[in-house]
Amino acid sequence: MMKREFLMVCVLGACFISFPSRAKTDFEIVKQRIVEELMKPPVDDVRIESLITNQVSDGTWPDINYLDVSREGFEHRFHLSNMAALGRAYKTRNSKFYKNKKVKSALELALENWVENDYICDNWWHNEIGTPDNLVTLMLVAGDILPEELVQKAQPIIGRAHIDAPGARPGGDRIKIAGIQAKNMLFIGDTQTFDKVVRVIESEIKFVEWIGAKYGYSFRRDVGGFENRTEGGRGIQYDNSFHHRIDGVNNTLSYGTGYASAFIDWAGVVAGTDYAFSTERINRLVDYYLDGICKHLVFGKFPDVGAKNRSISRENSLRAYDPSDVAKLLECTDYRRPELEEIKNTRTTGSPATLSHATFYWNTEHFTVQRPGWFASVRMYSTRNFNMEQPYNSEGLLNHHRGDGTNHISLSGTEYYDIAPVFDYQKIPGATIVQKAQPTAPEEIQKLGLTDFVGAATDGKYAAVGFDFKSPHDPLSARKAWFFFDKEYVCLGTGISAKQELQVATTLNQCLLRSDVKVSSQNAVSVIENGERVIENVNWVFHDGMGYIFPEPASVNLMNKQVTGSWWTINKQSDSPKGEIQKDVFKLWIDHGSRPSDASYEYIVSPGTTTEELRTGSSAKSINILSNTPEIQAVYHKDLNMAQVVFYTAGQLQMPNGLTIKSDSPGIFMLKMENNTVKGVTVADPNRELATIHFSISGKLDLTGEGHTARWNEEENITEISAKLPEGNYAGKSVTVELK
Repeated sequence: MMKREFLMVCVLGACFISFPSRAKTDFEIVKQRIVEELMKPPVDDVRIESLITNQVSDGTWPDINYLDVSREGFEHRFHLSNMAALGRAYKTRNSKFYKNKKVKSALELALENWVENDYICDNWWHNEIGTPDNLVTLMLVAGDILPEELVQKAQPIIGRAHIDAPGARPGGDRIKIAGIQAKNMLFIGDTQTFDKVVRVIESEIKFVEWIGAKYGYSFRRDVGGFENRTEGGRGIQYDNSFHHRIDGVNNTLSYGTGYASAFIDWAGVVAGTDYAFSTERINRLVDYYLDGICKHLVFGKFPDVGAKNRSISRENSLRAYDPSDVAKLLECTDYRRPELEEIKNTRTTGSPATLSHATFYWNTEHFTVQRPGWFASVRMYSTRNFNMEQPYNSEGLLNHHRGDGTNHISLSGTEYYDIAPVFDYQKIPGATIVQKAQPTAPEEIQKLGLTDFVGAATDGKYAAVGFDFKSPHDPLSARKAWFFFDKEYVCLGTGISAKQELQVATTLNQCLLRSDVKVSSQNAVSVIENGERVIENVNWVFHDGMGYIFPEPASVNLMNKQVTGSWWTINKQSDSPKGEIQKDVFKLWIDHGSRPSDASYEYIVSPGTTTEELRTGSSAKSINILSNTPEIQAVYHKDLNMAQVVFYTAGQLQMPNGLTIKSDSPGIFMLKMENNTVKGVTVADPNRELATIHFSISGKLDLTGEGHTARWNEEENITEISAKLPEGNYAGKSVTVELK
């Protein structure tokens, strides 16, 4: 009665033939997963009603400007999103427009308008990514209900997204374009090409050589330099930052995040099938996500404002990251699961972060540090990198100085939220800037650095950061350093010199005004009324849980008042808001005067402190500033028994415990001590020139590790040490020498 092909069952005289269901192929499984993901956005029935009612007879909508195809305009993207919304409404059972004839008619009319006009934008991105992505989404969601003629006419437009397209540069937008092509292959049923494209997507999870490794020192001698399009440099760097272009600019929190999200999406949809990514590639993706992206985020949740480029000029660009990417990773792998779980919980429940780290991205010249209660960053650049992203598409029009040793600090991650339209771009936290009446033109924003000495020595928890700063915009130079500990960090500046008859200022912070501002001057504490003023003999300033301490009484400028500005000033996109807005702003800076010569500053930042701690001096009692000269900047932390030293030239420094360190070359050092003995030295070469660095420490010391050498010089009572430094793609990374 039962056969392989079918089963015949007779019940009450009725016979039914039941064919066994066919198992879905891996190709069909992946397609189903993609469609389910595309159908997740909720349907807004009110919007759908409006789209149907307001659609013009030619398939357009009256609120869209179809004439402007400029980089700043191209509102045609709203036409595309309208079609996708109509398609979802037609296919969503709980929408009142499910299988609605009017929706289908409006969708066909809109698609017919698009394929007949084939709107092309001046910005290639829309033509090769934005438009094809929207159209392939429409096809996968509702292509089966559309006339075959329209579907075929849409294919050449979708087909502009392919792995050999001009925009599909390895390490750049290739992953996005490949993903669009892969989805189109799912729609048309081309299994062979789909397999090829998925393998290309997987292969892009890799490190790429940093463009500055070749064109740093020799840039001025090599023909082509950074503009040599044959060079790579785009993609995940060996330090786990991300370069989208060949300018060496940090794009980890823009293109780098989209890059990871695309990989994560595909890793999820192909998991458990023949198309699944290898364990090695998945692990590398997790490493990049945790050590690259998440360490650029305040508590793994809010973007580090210092790492943002032109996107800072968009509303809500500093909003918290959602947990979707990390949740998808957790479905794919158990690799580093506890860390992923913590990031997920921080984003979903607001649970506190526990991670402490100090991370220097030597390929990108960006530094971040986190403790459970605070986060800070330092952004720099050298001859190896450009300072800032160009103001593409007329965004980020005042970003000239946002890489000039900027130092942002956060307790919550929201201190700078949407401050951009009222921001004073010549008073950027941490930066030393010439105060011009008007900024230079936007096309003057991106500049190559002028000095080689940029770097940090870090053991993963503590760090010393040094920046030999010469402004590419103005005749201004300074040597700036930051020294990071557990409860505070020290900011030193020296050799501040300018050749223009203009004021020069170093800004301690500029953020949203969230509380009263309290100031201690001549040891008398007062609450400062809103306004702007100069205050003399300041011991410390307190605002919103943050203390700014001056080891020697200083004259400071303070502003705490409402400021007026506009998004349109910094972003000329057609949909950028044009009206004025007001926000309350706190701003604290040091005025170095007009045309300063060898000016300096010293201050300590104490995050998460109280006025009582500031009053008693407990916030800075462990700090001893050893040197702040153009040759050496150094700090000693008594409680940690740690010295951090920036040598801009060969030199030597004596520490409070009587020990001396001498370096035969420029370098950054961090010394951990026990009693009066050095137990370990972390060292880095900011110039990226040395294979081995030579230094000496007083006393007789022995090495415990390999790769370095030590020689006891009895006559001078010093130990001469030669430490092997990372080279190639790891040049600039720190090494630690353990001693006994």
